[in-house]
Amino acid sequence: MRSGLVLSGTLQVVIVTAPAKRTLKVEKLARIYDDEIAPCWGTRFGRLLLRNLAVPERCQVLDVSCGTGAPTIEILRRMSEGSRLIAIDESSAMLDVVRRKVAELGPLGKKGVFFRTESAVPKLSFADDVYDLVVCNLGVGDMPSIEVALRDFARVAKPEGEVRCTLPLAGTFEEFHDLYREVLVKHDKHEALDRLEHHIARYPTFDRAERGLAAADLTGGVEVEEFSLLFRSSREFFFAPVIEYGPLADWKAIAGDGQDMQDVFWYIKEAIDAYFAGGPFHVTVKAGCVIGKKPDRRTLERLAAERRTAEAERLATAPVPLTAMAALETEDEDESQADYQDEDQDQDQADYQDEDQAEDEAAFDGLETDLPWPPQEIARGSVRVTELEGDDDALPELSAAEFSLEEDSMAEPAIDAFVDGKKRPHHLTD
Repeated sequence: MRSGLVLSGTLQVVIVTAPAKRTLKVEKLARIYDDEIAPCWGTRFGRLLLRNLAVPERCQVLDVSCGTGAPTIEILRRMSEGSRLIAIDESSAMLDVVRRKVAELGPLGKKGVFFRTESAVPKLSFADDVYDLVVCNLGVGDMPSIEVALRDFARVAKPEGEVRCTLPLAGTFEEFHDLYREVLVKHDKHEALDRLEHHIARYPTFDRAERGLAAADLTGGVEVEEFSLLFRSSREFFFAPVIEYGPLADWKAIAGDGQDMQDVFWYIKEAIDAYFAGGPFHVTVKAGCVIGKKPDRRTLERLAAERRTAEAERLATAPVPLTAMAALETEDEDESQADYQDEDQDQDQADYQDEDQAEDEAAFDGLETDLPWPPQEIARGSVRVTELEGDDDALPELSAAEFSLEEDSMAEPAIDAFVDGKKRPHHLTD
């Protein structure tokens, strides 16, 4: 690891980078994001995050998934003397872009800016109750769920600290999703339709975002701003960087592999051109900003005590499993029978045992059935059926290694419908 300290007047910039190798493709992606995607995407969400944001005096700020610096730079401008900002992102190429922007600002008072190349998945590496302000612009989509993200943001925020994060909500790209659904239904692509519905459900609703706030013990709300992205044609839509480097890879995976994907995108191209012939193709974006404040310590202690009490009451009033009741009844019956057992009668029954029948039964002792003997645990009644409750804590979180991203993963197959010289396949129906 290499670290350096750059002093310029009273501005302190600490740069921390990892020695990981980067390809030209990754460098190019960072430039494309900053030049072509951020102006119509990240900056729009960033303005929503900054709206009415009051940065506390001498505060500690954490910027999660800062990208190329929207809204990092504006927060830095608003920070007072003695404040400190930690900006993290899993892409070192993105961080290099925001470093250059910070360097170009010149002295900004006695402010400390620290950059770290790290991912927020599976959880932030910071201690509890550290930051006065935690912000995340469009990074929630890379995390297991909005609920998991908000709980982790709240964890590292100080009591009475603020959490703000932006994300696209349900209804984003609705026009395209409707056309996609229509194509799949018309051509009986049932498995692909299931995948599309699953993909659409990943966009949180307004209500789900509010419930996520409450589950993280944050008080606040969700602000929504709707805007449109306009494209002159289907070709411009699919080749726009905000689409090509955004949801397009998922949309291709939904359609399937090989010729199945190509066929679906031929149909989609024709549907867009038919519906929007002579006019621009527009898609709606529903930008959401989740804003929450962490309670003071006394309130946090009271909420924790209430949860412990509620859990104790739930366990105390939980019905006894039927298997346990049956076991108790069987034990009582066995004891009663043992009290009245007549040992002499058992001996008499043994005297009159049919030896011929015993010999017949013994003939089956060596019979091979290829069936395993049941485990002793099952015989003792240890198997229990439990139902998972709607708690994300019950679900295992993926490790950081399972979120690894191949740098060449953006090399998706071309869409034949937009390749010059490619003709519509003859097997396609109208």
